[in-house]
Parts: sequence; structure tokens; C-alpha cells
Amino acid sequence: MFMRLTHGWRGDLLALVAGVATPLAFAPIAWWPLAVLTTAVLLAVWLFSAPRRAAWRGFLYGLGLFSVGISWVFISIHYHGYVDLGLALLLTLLLIVVMAMFPLLLGALLGRLFPQGFETRATRYKLLLVFPAAWALMEWTRGWFLTGFPWLSLGYSQTDSPLAGLAPLVGVYGVSWAVVFSAALLVGLLLDKAGRIFYSAMLVLLWLVAGVLNDVDWTRPHGAPLDVALLQGNIPQDLKWHPDVRRPTIELYTELTRQHWDADLIVWPETALPAFYYETESFLNDLEAEAQQYDTDMLIGMLTLDKDKRRYFNTMMSIGTQRGQYHKNHLVPFTEYLPLKSILGGLVSFMQVPMSDFSKGGADQAPLKVADQYAGISICFEDAFGEEIINALPEATLLVNVSNDAWFDDSWAPPQHLQMARMRALETGRPMLRATNTGISAVIDEKGRIIERAPQFQVASISATIQPRTGMTVYAVTANWLVVVVALLLIGVSFWRLRRAPVE
Repeated sequence: MFMRLTHGWRGDLLALVAGVATPLAFAPIAWWPLAVLTTAVLLAVWLFSAPRRAAWRGFLYGLGLFSVGISWVFISIHYHGYVDLGLALLLTLLLIVVMAMFPLLLGALLGRLFPQGFETRATRYKLLLVFPAAWALMEWTRGWFLTGFPWLSLGYSQTDSPLAGLAPLVGVYGVSWAVVFSAALLVGLLLDKAGRIFYSAMLVLLWLVAGVLNDVDWTRPHGAPLDVALLQGNIPQDLKWHPDVRRPTIELYTELTRQHWDADLIVWPETALPAFYYETESFLNDLEAEAQQYDTDMLIGMLTLDKDKRRYFNTMMSIGTQRGQYHKNHLVPFTEYLPLKSILGGLVSFMQVPMSDFSKGGADQAPLKVADQYAGISICFEDAFGEEIINALPEATLLVNVSNDAWFDDSWAPPQHLQMARMRALETGRPMLRATNTGISAVIDEKGRIIERAPQFQVASISATIQPRTGMTVYAVTANWLVVVVALLLIGVSFWRLRRAPVE
């Protein structure tokens, strides 16, 4: 029965359906058990596939996964980048196809390097050692190749599951490993009758241990709790940079700020101040003087310009007790900067993206001192890269991410982005303050739990009390290298063992 289901076009269809269903495991739907079930389907059809068929099924899975999960890029390209409908669809499809190449290559490599079909010894190596390790390496590679696009890594779907307890040890890719390992155990339960007690015991043990780890405090309180306020101006993307909207925007954020002078720290979103620093310096001086009267520090998103070198930056500035700046370093290619500009400049001139030639701020920027604490700053999708967020540790006692997800309207992108910010809090054992232009603004504790959350597409402000924390999680010390090294070792040992004593 199982062989008939995975044979030929039926197996291909199962791979496609598994990919289509997997985004439902992520926010906003957040049916997190589905990530294990759909991955189990893919592993099962891979298990009985020749290399070419495994590659094709990997591609079908990726096509379904990214067509459903990141189709929101079309919104930013067409509606806010003003690219023609046909070309916007083509660019969206191109990104989806490029992303689908990762599971395609993984399927091809696994099919080529490891024996096809079901033999108890070989299957246990493939299911329990090779598949989970190779998947983690695939997601890790996707997180840095061509500057990285780590969206929809399976670990993110588990922020509300017991497996979240693994994040402070092994990060999001380690949690993905645990998802695939769980899926592999389910496949083993189905196919290996002699080993069902073993597979069941391993599955229960994994989830019990991960659940217990959720209660471990990897970091400790540092200083007194802080009262914080996050502001959400809800400025439509199409109006954000219009000259006539600049003054009303500044007045709106000033009014919201004055409602929260009782806070220790007030955070404005990414480029909430729609102007360069030199254009608003007088306003900021007056605002800082007012903040100092109430002993309040502020973090404000704006643009800054290096007039001598003619470079400009996407910046967060601290005012109040101490002035400081953080310039965004991990820029989005083709929207915030243009790779190979001398060659590609004419090819992408159709992208009418305002402020699309930023400079990098540098990877060695120090945390900003605010409210007698140190804040590790990230701007926009910089919080998708856990290995970069931990660069602010151990000095940073809290994390701050500011973003402008108005580019994606009411799609799944903002909830997915919020889920990634929650993972960064889990990995570092630090509270995360997330202020956005149109939502979703949220205060997140060190366990990745949302304390306060603002409604989307409304002018709003949220207040909460957070506890800054110090200390280093295992992940903060080892970054992704623990997962990478162990994965490579397991794959290498499995390949050597199976080649040394092949299945007869």
C-alpha cells in the first residue's frame, strides 16, 4: 500500500502537497505539528526515489512551500515597487524557483550518495542521521548564500511548541533538525515494524527533553526592570516619503511620545522620521531636551548622510542620556543596494524603490546605551540572521528590532517576521522590543513569548515592563557552528559506514 502511494506520479503529488501545506505550520496559521507531518511525507517519498526522481520531488516540495509561503514578495514588487504585473509575476516566480532549487539539490545528493529503498540498516542511517543533518545544512546554506534568505526555515514554525526549548542551545537550524528528526521517526514507525518501540521511545524522549528545556533560564536578570513604550504610526507605504506627509508624521510621533514620558525607553520604528538627520537636527535637539526632563531615553529610526563620502544609511539613533547611532549593515539586495551596480544598473531601473542605494554600516557596531542598559539593534530583516544578532552579546542586555513591513500589506509576511523575532529572543535569552510602522509591533520576553502586541494597520502605542538580562546561551557562544560541524560529521560517518559495509 505504501509503495503504491509513493510510486510514480502519486509520490510526486505527495511531495507537492506537502510543500503547499507546510507554510500553514508557520504564523499566522501556526499549526506547528504540521511541519513534522509534511516533512515526514517528503522523507517517505524521498526514501524510495532514484536520484533524479528525488531531485524532482524536492523541487516540487520547494515549489509548493515557497509559492504559498513567500508569495507576498509580489506585493512589494508590484504594488509598492511599481513594476508591471507581468514582470512582477516573473520576478516572484524566479525567486520561488531559486528557493526551490535547495530541496531539489538536497534530494539529488541524498539519492546519489545513499542507497535507495528500504533496508533496515541503511534506512536507519538515512532517516535518523543523514536526512535531519542534511536538512539543517541546507537551511544554513540558504541563510547565507547570495546574502541569505532564511525565510520558512522549519525551526521558526516551532516557537510555540516544546521544541522551542532547544533554541537557546542550537538555534533555529538545530530546531529544524529536531523537526526533521521527529519526521524521520514517524516514517520509521510506519515502515520498520521491528524498531517501533525504539522509534516511539526516541520521539517521546526528544519532545520531553525539549519541553523540560523550556523551563531552563539560560540568562539572568541584569539591573532593574524597564518600562518601555513602542510607537506605531501606521503611515501607508505609498505616502511615507511624500513631502506633504513629513510634518504630519513628525507631529504624530511627537504626540504619541508625549503620552509616554513615564517610560524609561521609547522606540520609534524604522525610518519613522522620514528625513535625514541634518534636516531634523533642530527638532531632535528640542525633543532630546524634553526627554531629558523626564529621564527618558529614545531610539528613533531615520536616515543619516555622510556628506563627505556621499553615502547614506538606514539608521537608529539614541537620544536622551547619550547620543549614539546604529547603521543597518545587512542590506536587502536590489531594494536597499544594487550588487554589481555598474553592470546591473540599467537592468533594474524599472524598480522605483525610494531610498534604494544605502551603504552598509559595518559588522562591528557596538550596542547602543539606553536607560542604563545596552541594546542590540537590528533593522528590518536583519533579525532573520541569528548569527548576526549574537554579535551584540554579551554586552547587550536587550534586543531591539525596528521594521517597516508596510511593504507587504496584509499578507503573511508580517506575522512570519514577528515569529522570527521571537526566535531571536529564544536564542539569546534576551527580551526583544519590536517597533514597526504598520505592525506587528510587539514586546517579547526572553522565552519568545509575546507580552504586548499592537493591532496591525492602526495608529497605536504599547507599553510594557521588561527585564534586561545578561549571560550567554549555548547558541550565543557557538552560533551555527555546533549544528554545522555535527551535521557534517554525522553525514560523513554515515556515508563511510554504508560504503564500507554496503547493504546486500
